[in-house]
Amino acid sequence: MNGISRREILRAGAVGSALLAGQAIASPLGGPRMMPASMDRDVFAAALKDLRAIVGADWVFADEASTASYKKSFIPDPLGHHIPSGAVAPASVEEVQAILKVANRYKLPLWPVSTGKNMGYGMATPASSGQMILDLKRMNKIIHVDGELGTALVEPGVTYQDMHDYLVAHNLPYWLDVPTVGPIVSMLGNTLERGVGYTPYGDHFFFQCGMEVVLADGSILKTGMGSVKDSTTWQAFKWGYGPYLDGLFTQSNFGVVTKLGMWLMPKPPAYKAFMVRHPNPEDIAAITDTIRPFRMSNLIPNGVLIMGAAYQLAMFHRRDEFWKEPGSIPDEVVKREAAKRGLGMWNTYFALYGTDKIIGAIEPIVRRAFEASGGEVMTAAEMTGNPWFEHHQTLMRGGMTLEEIGIVRWRGNGGGMVAFAPVAPAKGEEPKGQTALAKEIMAKYNFDYAPAYAVGGRELHHIIFLMFDKSDPEQENRADACMTEMITRFGEKGWCAYRSAVSTMDLVAAQYGATNREVNARLKQALDPNHIIAPGKQGIA
Repeated sequence: MNGISRREILRAGAVGSALLAGQAIASPLGGPRMMPASMDRDVFAAALKDLRAIVGADWVFADEASTASYKKSFIPDPLGHHIPSGAVAPASVEEVQAILKVANRYKLPLWPVSTGKNMGYGMATPASSGQMILDLKRMNKIIHVDGELGTALVEPGVTYQDMHDYLVAHNLPYWLDVPTVGPIVSMLGNTLERGVGYTPYGDHFFFQCGMEVVLADGSILKTGMGSVKDSTTWQAFKWGYGPYLDGLFTQSNFGVVTKLGMWLMPKPPAYKAFMVRHPNPEDIAAITDTIRPFRMSNLIPNGVLIMGAAYQLAMFHRRDEFWKEPGSIPDEVVKREAAKRGLGMWNTYFALYGTDKIIGAIEPIVRRAFEASGGEVMTAAEMTGNPWFEHHQTLMRGGMTLEEIGIVRWRGNGGGMVAFAPVAPAKGEEPKGQTALAKEIMAKYNFDYAPAYAVGGRELHHIIFLMFDKSDPEQENRADACMTEMITRFGEKGWCAYRSAVSTMDLVAAQYGATNREVNARLKQALDPNHIIAPGKQGIA
């Protein structure tokens, strides 16, 4: 079995990611596992011995039983192109440095993960089979929190729940901004993938400040003010001196980030959550045009989430409760079931923050605009107890919730889900066109269109979760083909993704052009000449 997806390379025109074809070998427990093709088993065994000498035998995993959790993924992988050879879990920066030395010696490719909960994009699985997971979850210290400045410095294994508990325990007046399943997600990992949340601090990379990066040769880079001896401003000032380097280590494989600085949101004196219901699929254009000026002026200060009814239903229900027939679930069925639960076809969530006086002044303006667009504006006065409203109200104040994991149960028992997130300008015609194209493609493959749109400042993220039964090989193949067509056809219209599952990284990278890829390749060669850190990540070999 070949570990690298040649199908992906051919359709993307990618050449560099073919470095790591994996080959099956027998594990000590008798089952197959993957190993880098260029490495014979004696060399692999020697590498494992050296890794065990660094972290201890209990923290190197290289058999079927101990690596099972690292192979778990919700995304389609019908040909087994994303199977790790094992995992190693260091507990310190010094151990990371030593592991990279071993990786360079044996040309062992490593795939760094923080907590490995990147659910719609591949969990901990690598871009190509044979890579060894560099599992950083044991590095889970909250190194420092400045109660006056509202800054934090954390290691990769620190989850949003960890930081939430710390703030509560120390009675600090700050809120977190969390992604959808924050309690189990790494703050560092989500920020490096340029993830987003739901409060005014929702652009996580924007509110990041300072990194510690272990480069492939083991040297340590501290970005921004961190490189200054005895600096006290590492988490206070983002830019430092000279070129700004932090962005190079997001969505890349140029180094291993071992510390991350973040800014925390001061808890506001007052907060009020809103939900706006719109009844028709075509209302998405008017909703977008209504939101844009409020986001550009910051009168609505948080990222606005426009949730499709099918996505909302999937959080707490299974598909066969509503529809057992072949083909996509019809809009009229979704609309009917949503209405029974107090939902529209589109449900827009946003919040106002500040003082009661500020909220009282802005609320009438916002209400008039949304009502003019055909929406029904709701608050806790009408929606308390509604599970969807309560869920989003929690997220928009940085609260902990895992409820959206429920979407993996929508179809069958196999836990299949993969995300596609194209970006467009926040203009009404854009989501109108994207919605039509997505519905066409997904209907062709007999999947349900379950979308969400997020309006940032001037951009619109279209978050499409393709939900399927991974235990059904036919569905898994269909899901793989559907995602390929979706990415390809959206890209032809200039609608490209801002992040990608490991199964489609080459395909998305090809859409960004040859020069972009060549520059990334030069940086990779300069910083990691043996290509040991996450080959293939974001299409960078």
